[in-house]
Amino acid sequence: MSPGDLQQALSWLPTDKAEELLVGFETSDDAAVYKLDDTRALLQTVDFFPPIVDSAYMFGQIVAANALSDIYAMGGTPLTALNLAAFPCSLGLDLLGEILLGGSDKVKESGAVIVGGHTIQDNEPKYGLSVTGIVDLDKVITNSNAKPGDALVLTKPLGMGILATALKRGIVSEDDIMPAIEAAATLNKAAAEAMIEVGVNACTDITGFGLLGHMHEMVNGSGVKATITIKSIPIWERAIDLAKKGVIPGGARGNRTFLGDAVVLTASGSIPPEILFDPQTSGGLLISVSQEKSKQLLDALKSHGVATRAVIGRIEEGTAGLIEVI
Repeated sequence: MSPGDLQQALSWLPTDKAEELLVGFETSDDAAVYKLDDTRALLQTVDFFPPIVDSAYMFGQIVAANALSDIYAMGGTPLTALNLAAFPCSLGLDLLGEILLGGSDKVKESGAVIVGGHTIQDNEPKYGLSVTGIVDLDKVITNSNAKPGDALVLTKPLGMGILATALKRGIVSEDDIMPAIEAAATLNKAAAEAMIEVGVNACTDITGFGLLGHMHEMVNGSGVKATITIKSIPIWERAIDLAKKGVIPGGARGNRTFLGDAVVLTASGSIPPEILFDPQTSGGLLISVSQEKSKQLLDALKSHGVATRAVIGRIEEGTAGLIEVI
């Protein structure tokens, strides 16, 4: 669902909440934070979507990594996961089994455990997870605490939405884009461990609203603006070539329309700006860290084995929610 449609749907919900609910949907954060006691909080999130790759097992892996990412973005540890599956039985239950196995293996890798789930029959396969995690109250990381002077760090390349669109259209094969598929199936666990170790101000993961959509949520909720340098952003090279040929998912156009004047594009060059709006599946973490700790964070990400770690911009005082791309 586009951010505009989602915003309209959520407007029907009441704004009152329980005292124990520390983070709800008001700032479009990655997971809900519910206080358990004086030291701990529960984290809850859910995500599901239709296949984006041909391999059923790899699809399950990507879905699980994507759902678990919300817990990592909040600085938490995943505990349990529930499967959500919509599936046409005419495709063969072995295929569903492969999807579930992929998800189960990835959840196991995270240290969490599958505890059940729910299935329905549907004409289009869909798979997802509802994940519960835990976090110390003094270690909760939200998307709405970015500070002027912070550096913005991204931990996975952009372009997965474009590559998945090209795969669906038969323009590329799964083998052609395997590095991006493997990156999407990679947990954000190591990146989260690095940022917790260093101490950061804010974080979110990059998924369906694209880099600029989720960055807008961060800077709007924090009451600040951001300036990013397009040449510093890691992007899958094949996605750049495809974007130049007009292979753009519809979601990217919806994201761009929703953001409107909140994004000022002054950059020029060989990188199509549509990539910045490209809806990602299981993208990286976008971390807002003080300038003094930025090198420490990059070093920590490297030591934890995070392959992509790029400073892409900075947080500044200014109009809340504004993003300038230079």
